[in-house]
Amino acid sequence: MEKSNVFLKVSSILMIIGGSFGLLFGIFILIFGVLLGIAAIHNPAPGVAQVVGLVEAGVVLALAGTLVQFIAGIVGVKNAKKPENVKLCIILGIINALLILTSLLLDYIGGGIHNFYNLFLVMFGLILPTLYLVGALQLKAED
Repeated sequence: MEKSNVFLKVSSILMIIGGSFGLLFGIFILIFGVLLGIAAIHNPAPGVAQVVGLVEAGVVLALAGTLVQFIAGIVGVKNAKKPENVKLCIILGIINALLILTSLLLDYIGGGIHNFYNLFLVMFGLILPTLYLVGALQLKAED
């Protein structure tokens, strides 16, 4: 029996938990965004449609990120003992980190990063994918 990579397994479990919460909240916010869009149709004030469009784009990006995080967590737990299957973990970890960085960039462009707290939250979001990648790379080194 092969030894399980603890870094990969623990970070994968945390990614599953975080991804589950993210998906639930993302769906809730998506529904809210649709309702906001319906309200914007009935109130054609200047700029409202653009704001609704940005909200919807942000929610779709967030849902994609949490879905990738959730899938990466499941793949990581399943493959924590299998160095031969670690390539998919590495790819999913990189995609997850890139989606977080894209979110950071869009938040910056949209003016959302106006204080240290918002920047801290996004940077904190990079810690788990980084730990996941470290565990995956450790497992690859075992192969």
